[in-house]
Parts: sequence; structure tokens; C-alpha cells
Amino acid sequence: MKEFYTTQFDRFFVGFDKVAEKMATIADQTAKLATNYPPYNLKKVDENKYIIEMAVAGFGKQDLEIELADNKLIIKGNVHSGEPAEEDSQGAWTFPHMLYQGLAMRPFTRTFTLADNVEIRNADMLNGILRIVLEAIIPEHKKPVKIEIKDADEYPSDAAECVAEGKVK
Repeated sequence: MKEFYTTQFDRFFVGFDKVAEKMATIADQTAKLATNYPPYNLKKVDENKYIIEMAVAGFGKQDLEIELADNKLIIKGNVHSGEPAEEDSQGAWTFPHMLYQGLAMRPFTRTFTLADNVEIRNADMLNGILRIVLEAIIPEHKKPVKIEIKDADEYPSDAAECVAEGKVK
């Protein structure tokens, strides 16, 4: 697997082969250690917008915590409230006996590393799906700028002055 990463990047990035190998190793190790719970989708909806969808069946909003710290989006879930206790005819409190539990509802922590320019725009929950909307903010000075190519005899006045003063060769 490492060969794929390095051969694909070597043709574009000279001297970065050790970095690419290290990233491939980290990705492989992370994949082996990572849990698949809860399942999630990661969508790119346009050039700068992303959505994380996470299946959190059985969790209420009060059971979830979303935090952004040091460019890490940390989503934690812990079901605090189970089935309510009921009072029987003699006044004793009993909890329902679980015959089968197919919903995991176990505590989890899922972490995503975000780029410096990515901001959280929204978080909502519908039908057991937690949606987090992210947007990459590109500052004006880093946005692409088209440069017009002019004919050599069309120097603007300030450029002509620079040439006359010998500042431009």
C-alpha cells in the first residue's frame, strides 16, 4: 500500500518521499486501530463545504457533545438516560428487563482532524442522524487571481517608470 502513495506523489513532489511514506504508515495504523462505531458518512458537497453524517440511533441531543479543540473535531456520545423506572402496585421501583438489545448505544468518541481554515457551520440531528456542516474558509489574499497578459508595448505608466529608472531589467 505504501508503494502506491509514494509512486503517485513522487512525480509531483520532489523530496517528499519520506513524508509520504510516514503518512501512509500512520494511515494504515489508524485504520487498524479505529473502531467502526458509530458508522458515519463524510460528504464533499461543493468545493469548500463538507458534511459529516453520523448514525446515533438511541442517542438524544443531551447525550451528545461536539467540541473543537486544536483543529480536532471531537464528537462524544454517552447515553445517560435509559428507560424510566416504573412504580409497581406495592410501591417498589423497577426498571424494564431487557429481553434483547440490538441497539448498541455504547459510549463513543470519534475524532476528525480539520485543516486550519475549516470552520463548523452547523450541527443538527434528524431521525437518528447527527449532521455536522463544515466549510473551508479561504481568505481573499489566498484566492486565485487571474493576471492579464499584456503586449510588451502596453506598459502601464508605473511599469514604464520602473524600466526608465533601471529597477526592472
